[in-house]
Amino acid sequence: VKFNTTIIVSDYLFRPDLVFSVSVCGSAPLNAKTKIVGGEDAIPGSWPWQFGSHFCGGSLINDQWVLTAAHCFSSTNTGGLTVALGRDTQQLSNPNEVTRTVTRIICHPSYDEDTNDNDICLLKLSRSVSFDSYIRPVCLAGTGNAPSAGTNVWVTGWGTINSGREWGVDLDLPFPQRLQEVNVPVVSRLVCDVSYTNVDITNNMLCAGRAGKDSCQGDSGGPLVLKMNGSWVLMGVVSFGIGCGLPQFPGVYTQVSRYQTWISGRTGSDTSGFMDSEGNLSICSVALQSFHLDLQFV
Repeated sequence: VKFNTTIIVSDYLFRPDLVFSVSVCGSAPLNAKTKIVGGEDAIPGSWPWQFGSHFCGGSLINDQWVLTAAHCFSSTNTGGLTVALGRDTQQLSNPNEVTRTVTRIICHPSYDEDTNDNDICLLKLSRSVSFDSYIRPVCLAGTGNAPSAGTNVWVTGWGTINSGREWGVDLDLPFPQRLQEVNVPVVSRLVCDVSYTNVDITNNMLCAGRAGKDSCQGDSGGPLVLKMNGSWVLMGVVSFGIGCGLPQFPGVYTQVSRYQTWISGRTGSDTSGFMDSEGNLSICSVALQSFHLDLQFV
């Protein structure tokens, strides 16, 4: 008698390799942490979900999909778009780098380019990637999981490391060669509303940053992450701001927890791991701890 083993989670059928994909999300073996403006060089492999392109950043969320910002794309024509994973430097040799072409661009149907509301987009890779210490998916903030004001989060990217002016002098520094990282506090909705008097800060957005520390041009689409229950969780996607690192204008990010249903609906059986506010990891809203083996005899 032979049998096949499947894993069933709340009536959804998953391959064991996809469940493994979720179980490793948010783990960064080379990250020992308990412009980007005001940041510093990241240790290679510290942020293994970070991907780079020639114009925007983003995050690997499973073995074949990455999450980024809608404002990075003027159309859904892939046009030979290529993304790089496992990259540490922009021009020097990257021995751990893997590249993939993009076969689909799926931006949120309600994205508003005037207000930047729903500034979120999914890219499907031409084929899956294998996980190692330098390439791993990030966990995603599930519905209702939003960081409170004052929480320290991390932003990474290859964007410009200056705000354009310093001590009244115009600056034109080159983009950094190495991936940058910066630790910033989440700013309350009230404070953010006061800062952006002529901009509608919607419930789909969150704000973070402080004087001299911020995301900047070139970081768009990149990750804002928080460590929860031992795993790194994608809380925000770099969206917009006024200047970079200015004390009166925190950076504005798309709030990932608002899009669990949309992300799950678009990526289909390519499972992503969502973490709730209690630190529980789930597949399609069902706790990982609840799955069971169903032995099907043939």
